[in-house]
Amino acid sequence: MKAILCKSYGLPESLVVEDIPSPIPGPGEVVVSVKAASVNFPDVLIIQNKYQVKPPLPFSPGSELSGVINAVGDGVTRFKPGDAVLAVIGYGAFAEEVKVDAHRLVPIPIGMDFVSAAAFGLTYMTSDFALRDRGALKAGEALLVLGAAGGVGIAAIEIGKALGARVIACASTGDKLAVCLAHGADDTINYATEDLRERIKALTGGRGADVVYDAVGGSYTELALRSIAWRGRLLVVGFAAGEIPRIPLNLTLLKGCSIVGVFWGDFSRREPEKFAEEIRQLGRWYAEGKLKPHVSATFPLERASEALTLMANRQVKGKVVLTVQGEWGR
Repeated sequence: MKAILCKSYGLPESLVVEDIPSPIPGPGEVVVSVKAASVNFPDVLIIQNKYQVKPPLPFSPGSELSGVINAVGDGVTRFKPGDAVLAVIGYGAFAEEVKVDAHRLVPIPIGMDFVSAAAFGLTYMTSDFALRDRGALKAGEALLVLGAAGGVGIAAIEIGKALGARVIACASTGDKLAVCLAHGADDTINYATEDLRERIKALTGGRGADVVYDAVGGSYTELALRSIAWRGRLLVVGFAAGEIPRIPLNLTLLKGCSIVGVFWGDFSRREPEKFAEEIRQLGRWYAEGKLKPHVSATFPLERASEALTLMANRQVKGKVVLTVQGEWGR
């Protein structure tokens, strides 16, 4: 089978396409024939040895896939060959076949194609855990989304609206903000051309945002925190800007607010019952038409380096997906 391999740490163009042996499932494992795999910002970091997960070389990047099971190992009873599934894994998805622990698999919701399924899991599960569990977002509250045109940002907009919140989307260009509006945002802020704090103040009548969804970091985090409402919650999701901010903790005292970490990966492992409930809720919202992954571009597997370069250069709106074996739908 063909796989994209990182044989030495570096930029996306250093990746290679090679034939490697097909995996064989062990106890509790399945092998999935990959139909699509999405590109996420951690994939850019992991190939440069800048991510908290550090697999041994050589390895295949890619943390999110959809496909069809072609083999199951001993002890696997929930799935069988031919089942259409999606999975979020640490790495290894950029290949024609992937071995996955069965507990990491989720049946693809009825009516969802493989490309959408590959773009669904990580972003929507992360944003749902952030907003419902860690942020306790309630109907009528104001949600501020930084980096709103990215995959997790669009998911946050849609889930925020499903929960009845007023959503303020922040991004750096007009075309990105147009995508945010198309996915349900009530108001927008262009933080490349507008004063972030002044716009938050104007849009919230001076009250501030109740929940800040921050997947960006950098200089925007403190600005947003200074504009948060009393008892607000700042959700630390990631640092796409590349800089981990240093926050003056006196702000939490003055605002009576909370800074809350969002680590969906550990949540899914540590709290399987809550994770299963999350999947059921997301499936219901998808069936109701409230969630729709935004895939702005697709590339064949062998052009993974181009897709990763787009992500590294922050030129992606929503998600970019790699297609494998020419499959688009079910």
